[in-house]
Amino acid sequence: MNSTPTSLDSEAHRPLRVVVYTDSQGLGGAELSLGHLIATVSNEIDITVLGVSESVVDAIATQRPSAAKIVLPSSGLPSLAAHIATLHRLRPDIVHLNLCTPWAGAIGLAAALTVPGARVVRVDQLPLRTTDALTLWRTRSLSLRVDAHVAVGDASARRMEDFYALGRHSVLSVPNGVPDTAFEPARLPARKDHRLIVGTAGRLDAVKGHDILLRAIAQVDDVYLVIWGDGAERSALEQLVQDLGIGDRVSLPGWVDSPRAHLPNVDIFVLPSRSEGFPLAIVEAMLASRPVVATRVGSVAEAVIDGETGLLVEKDDVIGLVKALRRLQGDAALRDRLGQRGRALAAAQFTAQVMAQSYEQIWQKLVDMPRSPRLRVPRPRD
Repeated sequence: MNSTPTSLDSEAHRPLRVVVYTDSQGLGGAELSLGHLIATVSNEIDITVLGVSESVVDAIATQRPSAAKIVLPSSGLPSLAAHIATLHRLRPDIVHLNLCTPWAGAIGLAAALTVPGARVVRVDQLPLRTTDALTLWRTRSLSLRVDAHVAVGDASARRMEDFYALGRHSVLSVPNGVPDTAFEPARLPARKDHRLIVGTAGRLDAVKGHDILLRAIAQVDDVYLVIWGDGAERSALEQLVQDLGIGDRVSLPGWVDSPRAHLPNVDIFVLPSRSEGFPLAIVEAMLASRPVVATRVGSVAEAVIDGETGLLVEKDDVIGLVKALRRLQGDAALRDRLGQRGRALAAAQFTAQVMAQSYEQIWQKLVDMPRSPRLRVPRPRD
Protein backbone atom coordinates (compact mmCIF):
# COMPACT_ATOMS: atom_id res chain seq x y z
CA MET A 1 0.00 0.00 0.00
CA ASN A 2 1.40 3.38 -0.99
CA SER A 3 1.83 5.61 2.11
CA THR A 4 3.44 8.53 0.30
CA PRO A 5 1.69 11.78 1.37
CA THR A 6 -0.47 13.30 -1.34
CA SER A 7 -0.31 16.98 -2.28
CA LEU A 8 -3.67 17.37 -0.55
CA ASP A 9 -2.21 15.94 2.68
CA SER A 10 0.79 18.26 2.45
CA GLU A 11 -1.47 21.24 1.90
CA ALA A 12 -3.60 20.31 4.90
CA HIS A 13 -0.56 20.07 7.22
CA ARG A 14 1.44 23.09 6.09
CA PRO A 15 1.70 26.05 8.47
CA LEU A 16 -0.94 28.74 8.32
CA ARG A 17 0.41 31.59 6.19
CA VAL A 18 -0.51 35.02 7.56
CA VAL A 19 0.43 38.42 6.12
CA VAL A 20 0.04 41.25 8.61
CA TYR A 21 -0.25 44.65 6.98
CA THR A 22 -0.05 48.30 7.97
CA ASP A 23 0.27 51.41 5.84
CA SER A 24 1.21 53.55 8.83
CA GLN A 25 4.18 55.87 8.35
CA GLY A 26 4.93 56.09 12.07
CA LEU A 27 4.88 54.06 15.26
CA GLY A 28 1.95 54.40 17.62
CA GLY A 29 -0.29 52.24 19.75
CA ALA A 30 -1.79 50.47 16.71
CA GLU A 31 1.62 49.36 15.48
CA LEU A 32 2.82 48.38 18.97
CA SER A 33 -0.29 46.23 19.32
CA LEU A 34 0.47 44.51 16.01
CA GLY A 35 3.99 43.82 17.23
CA HIS A 36 2.63 42.25 20.41
CA LEU A 37 0.33 40.08 18.30
CA ILE A 38 2.98 38.60 16.02
CA ALA A 39 5.31 38.05 18.96
CA THR A 40 2.68 36.01 20.77
CA VAL A 41 0.83 33.90 18.17
CA SER A 42 1.86 30.28 17.71
CA ASN A 43 5.36 29.62 16.37
CA GLU A 44 3.74 27.26 13.87
CA ILE A 45 2.18 30.21 12.04
CA ASP A 46 4.20 31.62 9.13
CA ILE A 47 4.17 35.44 9.47
CA THR A 48 5.09 38.05 6.86
CA VAL A 49 5.08 41.75 7.82
CA LEU A 50 4.01 43.91 4.88
CA GLY A 51 3.93 47.72 4.87
CA VAL A 52 4.95 50.95 3.19
CA SER A 53 7.43 52.29 5.77
CA GLU A 54 10.73 50.49 6.28
CA SER A 55 11.13 51.77 9.84
CA VAL A 56 7.60 50.68 10.82
CA VAL A 57 7.95 47.25 9.19
CA ASP A 58 11.32 46.75 10.90
CA ALA A 59 9.97 47.77 14.30
CA ILE A 60 7.04 45.35 14.06
CA ALA A 61 9.03 42.46 12.60
CA THR A 62 11.66 42.80 15.33
CA GLN A 63 9.09 41.31 17.69
CA ARG A 64 9.25 38.01 15.75
CA PRO A 65 12.72 37.23 14.38
CA SER A 66 11.39 34.50 12.08
CA ALA A 67 9.01 36.91 10.30
CA ALA A 68 9.67 37.92 6.70
CA LYS A 69 9.61 41.65 5.88
CA ILE A 70 8.43 43.38 2.71
CA VAL A 71 8.22 47.14 2.07
CA LEU A 72 6.13 48.43 -0.86
CA PRO A 73 5.50 51.85 -2.48
CA SER A 74 3.01 53.90 -0.50
CA SER A 75 0.73 55.55 -3.07
CA GLY A 76 -0.56 55.69 -6.62
CA LEU A 77 -1.04 53.04 -9.29
CA PRO A 78 2.52 51.68 -8.88
CA SER A 79 1.69 51.01 -5.23
CA LEU A 80 -1.54 49.18 -6.09
CA ALA A 81 0.24 47.09 -8.72
CA ALA A 82 3.03 46.20 -6.29
CA HIS A 83 0.53 45.26 -3.56
CA ILE A 84 -1.43 43.00 -5.90
CA ALA A 85 1.67 41.33 -7.33
CA THR A 86 3.23 40.75 -3.90
CA LEU A 87 0.11 39.31 -2.28
CA HIS A 88 -0.57 37.03 -5.25
CA ARG A 89 3.01 35.78 -5.06
CA LEU A 90 2.81 35.14 -1.30
CA ARG A 91 -0.54 33.28 -1.56
CA PRO A 92 -1.43 33.84 2.12
CA ASP A 93 -4.23 32.06 3.89
CA ILE A 94 -4.96 35.23 5.88
CA VAL A 95 -4.30 38.90 5.15
CA HIS A 96 -4.61 40.71 8.48
CA LEU A 97 -4.83 44.48 7.95
CA ASN A 98 -4.19 46.68 10.99
CA LEU A 99 -5.73 50.12 10.37
CA CYS A 100 -5.05 53.19 12.49
CA THR A 101 -8.10 54.96 11.00
CA PRO A 102 -11.11 53.46 9.16
CA TRP A 103 -10.04 55.03 5.86
CA ALA A 104 -6.45 53.79 6.11
CA GLY A 105 -5.16 50.80 4.17
CA ALA A 106 -7.42 51.19 1.14
CA ILE A 107 -4.73 50.03 -1.30
CA GLY A 108 -3.82 47.05 0.86
CA LEU A 109 -7.46 46.10 1.33
CA ALA A 110 -8.28 46.37 -2.36
CA ALA A 111 -5.26 44.24 -3.26
CA ALA A 112 -5.99 41.63 -0.61
CA LEU A 113 -9.55 41.17 -1.86
CA THR A 114 -8.21 40.08 -5.27
CA VAL A 115 -6.11 37.17 -3.91
CA PRO A 116 -7.72 33.80 -4.70
CA GLY A 117 -8.30 31.74 -1.58
CA ALA A 118 -7.11 34.39 0.88
CA ARG A 119 -9.31 35.38 3.81
CA VAL A 120 -9.19 39.10 4.60
CA VAL A 121 -9.38 40.45 8.15
CA ARG A 122 -9.56 44.19 8.82
CA VAL A 123 -8.86 45.53 12.32
CA ASP A 124 -9.98 49.07 13.11
CA GLN A 125 -7.99 50.57 15.95
CA LEU A 126 -9.92 53.83 16.16
CA PRO A 127 -13.68 54.21 15.50
CA LEU A 128 -13.90 57.47 13.55
CA ARG A 129 -16.51 58.75 11.13
CA THR A 130 -15.89 60.82 8.01
CA THR A 131 -18.03 63.53 6.43
CA ASP A 132 -16.41 63.06 3.02
CA ALA A 133 -18.89 61.14 0.86
CA LEU A 134 -16.27 59.41 -1.32
CA THR A 135 -14.20 58.31 1.69
CA LEU A 136 -17.32 57.03 3.46
CA TRP A 137 -18.43 55.05 0.39
CA ARG A 138 -14.95 53.56 -0.12
CA THR A 139 -14.60 52.61 3.55
CA ARG A 140 -18.05 51.00 3.65
CA SER A 141 -17.57 49.20 0.33
CA LEU A 142 -14.27 47.65 1.40
CA SER A 143 -15.59 46.79 4.87
CA LEU A 144 -18.59 44.88 3.52
CA ARG A 145 -16.34 42.59 1.48
CA VAL A 146 -13.86 41.38 4.09
CA ASP A 147 -14.20 37.96 5.71
CA ALA A 148 -13.94 39.34 9.25
CA HIS A 149 -14.17 42.89 10.55
CA VAL A 150 -12.71 43.52 14.00
CA ALA A 151 -12.65 46.51 16.34
CA VAL A 152 -10.74 46.80 19.60
CA GLY A 153 -13.74 46.74 21.93
CA ASP A 154 -17.52 46.35 22.02
CA ALA A 155 -18.24 50.08 21.99
CA SER A 156 -15.77 50.62 19.16
CA ALA A 157 -17.39 47.80 17.17
CA ARG A 158 -20.89 49.27 17.55
CA ARG A 159 -19.61 52.71 16.48
CA MET A 160 -18.02 51.31 13.34
CA GLU A 161 -21.28 49.54 12.50
CA ASP A 162 -23.23 52.76 12.94
CA PHE A 163 -20.75 55.12 11.26
CA TYR A 164 -20.55 53.00 8.09
CA ALA A 165 -23.97 51.27 8.03
CA LEU A 166 -22.43 47.81 8.27
CA GLY A 167 -25.24 46.06 10.09
CA ARG A 168 -25.58 45.21 13.77
CA HIS A 169 -23.11 42.67 15.19
CA SER A 170 -21.18 42.48 11.93
CA VAL A 171 -18.01 43.79 13.63
CA LEU A 172 -16.23 41.57 16.14
CA SER A 173 -14.51 42.77 19.31
CA VAL A 174 -10.92 41.85 20.21
CA PRO A 175 -9.31 44.24 22.74
CA ASN A 176 -5.66 45.09 22.35
CA GLY A 177 -3.33 43.40 24.80
CA VAL A 178 0.17 43.84 26.16
CA PRO A 179 2.63 41.22 27.49
CA ASP A 180 2.28 40.56 31.19
CA THR A 181 5.97 40.07 31.80
CA ALA A 182 8.45 41.12 34.45
CA PHE A 183 10.64 44.15 33.72
CA GLU A 184 13.25 46.25 35.45
CA PRO A 185 11.57 49.37 36.89
CA ALA A 186 13.16 52.70 36.00
CA ARG A 187 14.57 54.75 38.84
CA LEU A 188 13.40 58.26 39.64
CA PRO A 189 15.41 60.75 41.69
CA ALA A 190 14.57 60.58 45.39
CA ARG A 191 11.50 62.62 46.25
CA LYS A 192 12.16 65.83 48.15
CA ASP A 193 8.62 66.07 49.44
CA HIS A 194 5.44 64.02 49.85
CA ARG A 195 3.71 65.10 46.65
CA LEU A 196 1.89 62.43 44.70
CA ILE A 197 3.16 61.74 41.20
CA VAL A 198 0.60 61.71 38.39
CA GLY A 199 1.77 60.18 35.12
CA THR A 200 0.58 59.81 31.55
CA ALA A 201 2.15 58.49 28.35
CA GLY A 202 1.40 59.06 24.68
CA ARG A 203 2.25 61.19 21.70
CA LEU A 204 1.88 64.92 22.24
CA ASP A 205 -1.14 65.44 20.03
CA ALA A 206 -4.28 67.51 20.59
CA VAL A 207 -6.43 64.36 20.51
CA LYS A 208 -4.64 63.09 23.63
CA GLY A 209 -6.02 65.95 25.76
CA HIS A 210 -2.82 66.82 27.64
CA ASP A 211 -3.96 70.45 27.78
CA ILE A 212 -6.98 69.37 29.83
CA LEU A 213 -4.73 67.46 32.22
CA LEU A 214 -2.45 70.47 32.67
CA ARG A 215 -5.42 72.72 33.48
CA ALA A 216 -6.61 70.18 36.04
CA ILE A 217 -3.18 69.85 37.64
CA ALA A 218 -3.10 73.62 38.08
CA GLN A 219 -6.11 73.26 40.40
CA VAL A 220 -4.82 70.31 42.45
CA ASP A 221 -2.15 71.20 44.99
CA ASP A 222 0.70 68.92 46.06
CA VAL A 223 0.86 66.76 42.94
CA TYR A 224 3.65 66.45 40.37
CA LEU A 225 2.85 65.55 36.74
CA VAL A 226 5.10 63.62 34.35
CA ILE A 227 4.10 63.36 30.67
CA TRP A 228 6.12 60.76 28.74
CA GLY A 229 5.95 61.24 24.99
CA ASP A 230 6.75 63.62 22.18
CA GLY A 231 4.99 65.19 19.24
CA ALA A 232 3.77 68.30 17.47
CA GLU A 233 2.06 69.77 20.55
CA ARG A 234 5.19 69.98 22.70
CA SER A 235 5.74 73.72 22.25
CA ALA A 236 2.07 74.53 22.89
CA LEU A 237 2.03 72.40 26.03
CA GLU A 238 5.28 73.92 27.33
CA GLN A 239 3.78 77.38 26.82
CA LEU A 240 0.58 76.34 28.64
CA VAL A 241 2.67 75.09 31.58
CA GLN A 242 4.27 78.53 31.86
CA ASP A 243 0.95 80.35 31.45
CA LEU A 244 -0.58 78.27 34.25
CA GLY A 245 2.41 78.88 36.52
CA ILE A 246 3.02 75.17 37.18
CA GLY A 247 6.52 74.83 35.76
CA ASP A 248 7.82 73.53 39.09
CA ARG A 249 5.22 70.74 39.12
CA VAL A 250 5.36 69.41 35.56
CA SER A 251 7.96 67.44 33.62
CA LEU A 252 7.94 66.56 29.91
CA PRO A 253 10.97 64.27 29.57
CA GLY A 254 10.13 63.23 26.00
CA TRP A 255 9.83 59.79 24.44
CA VAL A 256 10.98 56.76 26.40
CA ASP A 257 11.34 53.28 24.94
CA SER A 258 9.48 51.62 27.82
CA PRO A 259 6.92 53.87 29.54
CA ARG A 260 5.75 50.87 31.53
CA ALA A 261 9.09 50.72 33.34
CA HIS A 262 8.30 54.12 34.85
CA LEU A 263 4.82 53.21 36.08
CA PRO A 264 5.91 51.82 39.50
CA ASN A 265 7.05 55.38 40.31
CA VAL A 266 3.59 56.81 39.59
CA ASP A 267 0.79 57.09 42.16
CA ILE A 268 -2.01 57.81 39.65
CA PHE A 269 -2.11 57.23 35.89
CA VAL A 270 -4.30 59.54 33.80
CA LEU A 271 -5.48 59.17 30.20
CA PRO A 272 -7.29 62.45 29.29
CA SER A 273 -7.85 61.63 25.59
CA ARG A 274 -10.56 63.16 23.43
CA SER A 275 -10.67 60.04 21.24
CA GLU A 276 -9.37 56.48 21.60
CA GLY A 277 -10.04 52.93 20.49
CA PHE A 278 -8.59 50.69 23.18
CA PRO A 279 -5.32 52.28 24.34
CA LEU A 280 -2.40 50.11 25.41
CA ALA A 281 -1.35 52.73 27.97
CA ILE A 282 -4.25 52.02 30.32
CA VAL A 283 -3.65 48.26 30.14
CA GLU A 284 0.03 48.77 31.01
CA ALA A 285 -0.97 50.97 33.96
CA MET A 286 -3.50 48.40 35.15
CA LEU A 287 -0.96 45.57 34.90
CA ALA A 288 1.36 47.73 37.01
CA SER A 289 -1.44 48.00 39.65
CA ARG A 290 -1.75 51.76 39.19
CA PRO A 291 -5.15 53.43 39.71
CA VAL A 292 -6.35 54.88 36.40
CA VAL A 293 -8.34 58.03 35.69
CA ALA A 294 -9.50 58.11 32.08
CA THR A 295 -12.01 59.75 29.79
CA ARG A 296 -15.12 57.88 28.73
CA VAL A 297 -14.14 57.51 25.05
CA GLY A 298 -13.93 54.56 22.64
CA SER A 299 -13.80 51.26 24.51
CA VAL A 300 -11.91 52.64 27.52
CA ALA A 301 -14.89 51.96 29.83
CA GLU A 302 -14.60 48.24 29.08
CA ALA A 303 -11.32 48.19 31.04
CA VAL A 304 -11.63 51.21 33.33
CA ILE A 305 -14.83 50.35 35.17
CA ASP A 306 -15.84 53.43 37.13
CA GLY A 307 -15.36 52.89 40.85
CA GLU A 308 -14.09 49.33 40.32
CA THR A 309 -10.85 49.41 38.34
CA GLY A 310 -10.48 53.17 38.00
CA LEU A 311 -12.38 56.44 37.68
CA LEU A 312 -14.01 57.80 34.51
CA VAL A 313 -14.61 61.40 33.51
CA GLU A 314 -16.04 62.98 30.37
CA LYS A 315 -13.69 64.29 27.70
CA ASP A 316 -12.71 67.97 27.99
CA ASP A 317 -14.09 68.03 31.57
CA VAL A 318 -11.45 69.88 33.59
CA ILE A 319 -13.58 70.07 36.73
CA GLY A 320 -14.47 66.38 36.56
CA LEU A 321 -10.80 65.51 36.26
CA VAL A 322 -9.94 67.80 39.19
CA LYS A 323 -12.52 66.04 41.36
CA ALA A 324 -11.24 62.58 40.40
CA LEU A 325 -7.64 63.52 41.17
CA ARG A 326 -8.57 65.06 44.52
CA ARG A 327 -10.61 62.00 45.42
CA LEU A 328 -7.66 59.68 44.80
CA GLN A 329 -5.20 62.10 46.34
CA GLY A 330 -7.02 61.94 49.66
CA ASP A 331 -7.70 58.20 49.76
CA ALA A 332 -4.69 55.89 49.66
CA ALA A 333 -6.87 52.84 50.33
CA LEU A 334 -8.99 53.64 47.26
CA ARG A 335 -5.86 54.02 45.12
CA ASP A 336 -4.64 50.63 46.27
CA ARG A 337 -8.03 48.93 45.77
CA LEU A 338 -8.52 50.30 42.25
CA GLY A 339 -4.96 49.35 41.34
CA GLN A 340 -5.31 45.76 42.54
CA ARG A 341 -8.68 45.23 40.88
CA GLY A 342 -7.38 46.78 37.67
CA ARG A 343 -4.41 44.45 37.73
CA ALA A 344 -6.68 41.40 38.12
CA LEU A 345 -8.96 42.42 35.25
CA ALA A 346 -6.10 43.27 32.87
CA ALA A 347 -4.28 40.01 33.61
CA ALA A 348 -7.46 38.03 32.90
CA GLN A 349 -8.70 39.81 29.77
CA PHE A 350 -6.23 42.27 28.24
CA THR A 351 -2.89 40.51 27.79
CA ALA A 352 -1.13 39.84 24.51
CA GLN A 353 -1.75 36.13 25.08
CA VAL A 354 -5.52 36.61 25.28
CA MET A 355 -5.46 38.83 22.18
CA ALA A 356 -3.35 36.32 20.22
CA GLN A 357 -5.63 33.42 21.12
CA SER A 358 -8.65 35.39 19.92
CA TYR A 359 -7.07 36.17 16.55
CA GLU A 360 -5.81 32.62 16.07
CA GLN A 361 -9.37 31.37 16.60
CA ILE A 362 -10.71 33.91 14.08
CA TRP A 363 -8.05 33.00 11.50
CA GLN A 364 -8.65 29.26 11.84
CA LYS A 365 -12.41 29.64 11.68
CA LEU A 366 -12.12 31.67 8.48
CA VAL A 367 -9.91 29.18 6.65
CA ASP A 368 -12.39 26.44 7.54
CA MET A 369 -15.29 28.42 6.02
CA PRO A 370 -16.09 29.65 2.50
CA ARG A 371 -14.84 33.10 1.59
CA SER A 372 -17.18 36.04 1.91
CA PRO A 373 -18.53 37.33 -1.44
CA ARG A 374 -16.34 39.95 -3.11
CA LEU A 375 -18.70 41.39 -5.74
CA ARG A 376 -22.27 40.97 -4.41
CA VAL A 377 -22.46 41.28 -0.66
CA PRO A 378 -25.43 40.38 1.57
CA ARG A 379 -27.59 43.15 2.93
CA PRO A 380 -26.32 44.36 6.34
CA ARG A 381 -28.32 43.11 9.31
CA ASP A 382 -30.49 45.59 11.20
